[in-house]
Amino acid sequence: MRNSYKGISINTSKNTHETVFSLIKWGVNYTIVDIPSGSGAFVQRLKDAGCKHVIAADIDNILQIAHGDFVCADMTKPLPIADASCDVLVCIDGIEHIDEQHSFVREAHRILKTDGEIIISTPNISSLRSRWKWMITGHHYKCEVPLDENKPTPLHHIGMISFPELRYLLHTNGFRINAIRTNRIKAVAVVYSIFLPIVFLSTLLIYLRRGKKEGTLHINKSIFRQVFTKEVLFGETIIVKAIKIVQ
Repeated sequence: MRNSYKGISINTSKNTHETVFSLIKWGVNYTIVDIPSGSGAFVQRLKDAGCKHVIAADIDNILQIAHGDFVCADMTKPLPIADASCDVLVCIDGIEHIDEQHSFVREAHRILKTDGEIIISTPNISSLRSRWKWMITGHHYKCEVPLDENKPTPLHHIGMISFPELRYLLHTNGFRINAIRTNRIKAVAVVYSIFLPIVFLSTLLIYLRRGKKEGTLHINKSIFRQVFTKEVLFGETIIVKAIKIVQ
């Protein structure tokens, strides 16, 4: 089966599951939430690695595996999981499907223990390739055509989010990013590096000017360094890990 794990379908880009898995702070007794769990490929990967406590969560149970710990959960509503009860929350290609993104991240913060971690993957619209597509078509990579207004569905990408917006989402809701990865860098993505000098200079000038005016120069410098990593510039899917902080 194309893009699968042990015959279980994976509804995301190649190498995303493997990269997310490599970022997990590991412990066999950790409680890990996978939302949206979909067919259960990532849940099975965690179980195969020896994780004893895996909560599969999704709006509907479409698991293709035998797994008793499933909860019906809507990412736009309060999650049916106790406060400070989980060590890791994994959200693979789910954030771009919802409009209540801040509410979801606040719920993640609520259910995670102190120093718990959230790992989010989403199509990388901050890549140079995606920016070019936006300029010439008005649509980002992975969302190349208008959504079908006659048949709205949870599968639609209604909340495409850039890296700076994702960082803002996390940093204003009790998390701090401590790792940035991508599933892969395709050769075609590197072609767009011809735009890098002008993107670098224009972004630098804007960040410096606004930072000095608003007193956020230190924040803008941090964001600038992250925006110009190879993962953000050229990656197909952006994957971030953030730690829960005490506010």
